[in-house]
Amino acid sequence: MPNKDLLNVKDLSISFFDGKTEKKIIKSISFQVKPNEILAVIGESGSGKSISSLAIMGLLPKQISKITSGSILFENIELTNYSEQNYLKIRGNDIAMIFQEPMSSLNPSMRCGRQVEEILRQHSTLSASEVKSEILQLFEKVKLPNPNRIFKSYPHEISGGQKQRVMIAMAIACKPKLLIADEPTTALDVTVQKEILELLKTLQKETKMSILFISHDLSLVAELADKVLVMYKGEIVEQDKTQIIFNSPKHNYTKALIGARPSTAYRLKKLPTISDFMEGEVNTKLITIEDRKKNHEKIYAQSPLLEVIDVEKIYLSSKGFFSKDIAFKAVDGVSFKVYPGETLGLVGESGCGKSTLGNAILQLDKATSGIIKYNGKDITGLRKKELRRLRKDIQIIFQDPFASLNPRLTVGNAIIEPMKVHKIGNSYAERKEKVIELLEKVGLEAYAFSRYPHEFSGGQRQRIGIARTIALEPQLIVCDESVSALDISVQAQVLNLLNNLKEQFGFTYIFISHDLAVVKYMADQLLVMNQGRIEELGDADKIYESPVKDYTKKLIHAIPKGL
Repeated sequence: MPNKDLLNVKDLSISFFDGKTEKKIIKSISFQVKPNEILAVIGESGSGKSISSLAIMGLLPKQISKITSGSILFENIELTNYSEQNYLKIRGNDIAMIFQEPMSSLNPSMRCGRQVEEILRQHSTLSASEVKSEILQLFEKVKLPNPNRIFKSYPHEISGGQKQRVMIAMAIACKPKLLIADEPTTALDVTVQKEILELLKTLQKETKMSILFISHDLSLVAELADKVLVMYKGEIVEQDKTQIIFNSPKHNYTKALIGARPSTAYRLKKLPTISDFMEGEVNTKLITIEDRKKNHEKIYAQSPLLEVIDVEKIYLSSKGFFSKDIAFKAVDGVSFKVYPGETLGLVGESGCGKSTLGNAILQLDKATSGIIKYNGKDITGLRKKELRRLRKDIQIIFQDPFASLNPRLTVGNAIIEPMKVHKIGNSYAERKEKVIELLEKVGLEAYAFSRYPHEFSGGQRQRIGIARTIALEPQLIVCDESVSALDISVQAQVLNLLNNLKEQFGFTYIFISHDLAVVKYMADQLLVMNQGRIEELGDADKIYESPVKDYTKKLIHAIPKGL
């Protein structure tokens, strides 16, 4: 009797090698995807999710990896011994893939329409005019605004959400039977993420294709998938129907993934991490309403540390030699105060002006007009010498720690460098001692001092970035999307670390993020931005419980409610 599974992966093992040693990355995994089914694969970076999907697509790097055992059956056809020529016939046609980062998956030198056209020309017999008509219909299907404009646009001319829709259009162009979606919403705003999810659900219902949805975001998975399998260190530790996995998880790792995400209903004193669950040491102490009230009375009895008064930032864009420059207000008449020891959450969709405002406060990009007072003094017109002194007091933790660290400097020297500039410590030995102490404070070993950034994981690099920031003993720290690229458990560790450091050193944070659940967990006050203006400002809990503005309601409604 023929197998009714669309995809059947059985006892699959994959090894990677560097010429000397061979390491087993995928350890004898088995799972099935049925026709017209959405199966989600969850787990952190390094668990083997993406490697498994690349094996199905025949895209494993041949020089450094190989399938050592097992079988991949697609419609009862064995793919493990398929030639590249055979794969070319089914890849993009019967099995398609949406990658995590659309900008690196789309060709920057080709118009979006042409990129979809390539797929259709390879796998269909449509004429040139039929191909264009089909692409415009696809763009409409994936709800791209003005399909004709997108058809002629280059990837850099459209937004992140639109690029991801072009990728989806490309993936579904040949009506595949199996769509592999590898973290397709990771870097997107919560509202765009919701739209992409709804789009995938709609397309799946219409076309009856199966979806293998890879993610580390459990709340998304809970909303989308029929079945879930959980991967940990190259093995499947649990798989079942979605409701069973989320309502009664059996494995401690699954419990950890579910428990590590901040809740919007209550606030834990410490977010649980994977190791807490694995060792059975989950702390369930809550920050009560009374705790929060006492803390706020203390914070708001002080004079403000930072005052932003009617700040505007205008950019001019030129349309050509003979046309007038067009003014664009990225920040439009923004006013608020930040108090010592406070965490101000700053949220809004991409392009709302969050990072521009952060840069204006840091004096990295001067405001066009308005006043920014730090400790009662206007800092908008400071001379170079005064600005250098201010740099010590107001610091930033970036979104991508790897891009902000010099790959040629050891971690220790990367942290010592700004300490030297700001005359912190009297000698190299004194500074080194302080840096090692800081590295240990942020949860790294002393040996990290002499290692290079590429030798660390994303979460460890973020800790290095935090150590470098706090080495200058600042008062105000701007966290610009500083946990958005991290796995759920690493994110929990970094959020706990930021809160611990705040208690120890009395830091004040401006916490910029598009992840509203994280911002609610961290923030005392919440500032919601939309198109350069303040949409809503007030106590974070009150705004979440009863938002006044429609825009805020839309953002909160878009938070995945799967958990």
